[in-house]
Amino acid sequence: MTNTSVKSANPAQCKIGFIGTGIMGNSMAGHLLAGGYPVQVFNRTKEKAAGLIARGAIWANSLAELAAQADVIITIIGYPRDVEETYLGPQGILANAKNGVIAIDMTTSSPALAVQIAAAGSKKGVACLDAPVSGGDVGARDAKLSIMVGGDATAFDQVLPLFQLMGNNIALLGPAGSGQNTKLCNQIVIASTIMGVCEGLSFAKKAGLDPLAVLKVIGSGAASSTQLNMLGPKMVQGDFAPGFMIEHLVKDLGISITESEQMGLNLPGLKQAKKLYDLLMTKELGRSGTQALFKVYLENLA
Repeated sequence: MTNTSVKSANPAQCKIGFIGTGIMGNSMAGHLLAGGYPVQVFNRTKEKAAGLIARGAIWANSLAELAAQADVIITIIGYPRDVEETYLGPQGILANAKNGVIAIDMTTSSPALAVQIAAAGSKKGVACLDAPVSGGDVGARDAKLSIMVGGDATAFDQVLPLFQLMGNNIALLGPAGSGQNTKLCNQIVIASTIMGVCEGLSFAKKAGLDPLAVLKVIGSGAASSTQLNMLGPKMVQGDFAPGFMIEHLVKDLGISITESEQMGLNLPGLKQAKKLYDLLMTKELGRSGTQALFKVYLENLA
């Protein structure tokens, strides 16, 4: 168990440092601001934090500056290499944070890296939680994210009020790395589900059915899912704007394949989904929404 200086996560006692103000992070940090917390922000591109700064967030000139001042540090950034540098680099969180800080990585990253960061944090007197999220841009905007947490139970209890401002389905799944492993389960299910939606809609179109009418009927039956009901209509309407970008899902699926292979586990649906999304990456569609997988199937229908 790691001792922390965060007595309770209330605005009078808790200064938050937030790193990563992209599609997800912007809304999440905004909810913390709305909850009355003092929030300092840092992002590689300051312009992406402009809206938060206009609402009262304080800009940090460097990662080290933010880490040195915060009581709780939250990160939601890009890739495992970014997480590693942000936490373990010489100008990073663990090199500059105060003793007793709680650091929460909400990026989808490597479980092994989460374990490494937690161990390094413990030596520095920093409790590190891995807490990836699911729900996309809509879940972040509406504070309805699912938050999957791994790490110290005491630290989790202390920052639970912060999680509750950002999500509505929050669980501590086990020790460090458990949050990341749970998120990989989530991504594995999503990947095959999106393939199923694409294939069902392809069948509907080839059979001469109205795809939207089909979605309305099957969307309230056993086939119902978030991917079907939210992304299905977008596929039919040709709306491929990102709620969650393909390039990020490809990253997550790559981690999932690595982890499953290390377990000696063969997941053919996962591998097929990765192959199809890799095809979209070669077409420079990495910044499209994950529903753009339907384009692969549309080509086969042409």
